[in-house]
Amino acid sequence: MIDLHCHSTASDGLLAPEAVVRAAVEAGLTAISLTDHDTTAGLPEAQRAGESLGVRVVGGCEFSVGVPWGEMHLLGYFIPHDDADIEAFLVEARSDRDRRAREMVSRLAGLGALVRFEDVLHEAAGGAVGRPHVARALKAAGHVKNVQQAFDRYIGRGRPAFVEKRLPTLRAVADLVHAKGGLVSAAHLKSFGTVAYLSGLQTEGLDAVETRHPSHDGDTIATITDAALVLGLGRTGGSDWHGEVDTIGTHARLGSQLVPDEWLVELEARRSLPSAGR
Repeated sequence: MIDLHCHSTASDGLLAPEAVVRAAVEAGLTAISLTDHDTTAGLPEAQRAGESLGVRVVGGCEFSVGVPWGEMHLLGYFIPHDDADIEAFLVEARSDRDRRAREMVSRLAGLGALVRFEDVLHEAAGGAVGRPHVARALKAAGHVKNVQQAFDRYIGRGRPAFVEKRLPTLRAVADLVHAKGGLVSAAHLKSFGTVAYLSGLQTEGLDAVETRHPSHDGDTIATITDAALVLGLGRTGGSDWHGEVDTIGTHARLGSQLVPDEWLVELEARRSLPSAGR
C-alpha cells in the first residue's frame, strides 16, 4: 500500500519530513508522496530518509487553484525540488499566504482575539504559513480550546476573520507541472467529483483525481471512481495526514486509505502519454 497525500512541518504538518517517512515505514507503506502546501522544501530530507529506510518518496506539492465553484486543491506529482520555475511560482504563492495571514490577524484583533503575526510565524516554524498556524496561535493565546474551534468561530470559510486566497488557474499550474514531467490530480472533491465537473477540469489539464480520501464516504468514492473510469483519468488517494488525526474526518492515519501501489505504476505510465487536457 501507498499514501499519495501527506504533510510535514515544511507546511502545516506536525512532524519533520524524515519523521513522516519513518511513520510510513511503521505503517508498512512502500511509497508516499510528500505534498506540502505551496512548497517542496521538505522533499530533499524526505527523499534522503526514504532512500535510507526503503520507502519511495515521490516529489509532490499541494497547490490551490481557482475553479468555477471557488477554490480547489490540486496535487502535483513527480515534481523536482530544485526547479527554478516551480520555485518562483511557489515563492509568489507563499507570499500570498503571508499576506492572507496578516489580514486574518488584523481581523482577529478587531474581534478581540489578539494574536500577532509573529505568533503565527512561530507556529509555522519556517514552513509555508497556513490557516492551521493561525488556529494554533489562537489556541496558544487562549482564545479557543482547540484548533477546530478556531476554524468554527473565527477563520473557517464564512467566519468573520476568514480571508480569501489569490488563486491561479488550474491551467496555469497544470502547464507548469506538465512542463517538468509531472502530473496533477484534483484533491478531495467530495460532491464535485462527477463526470460533469471532472470533464471540465480535464479540459484544463487535469490528469487524475483523488478517489480515496478521509472526507469521502463509500458513495462518494464510487461516484468519483466511476467518473474517473468514464473519462480515462488516473486515480490517486491518501490520508491527508498532518501528523495527527482530526475529529471531523479530513485528516486520517497515514496509510489508512488503502491505496494500492498499482496506482502509482499507472501514474508513472501516464507521464509518457499525451493528455487531452495538455
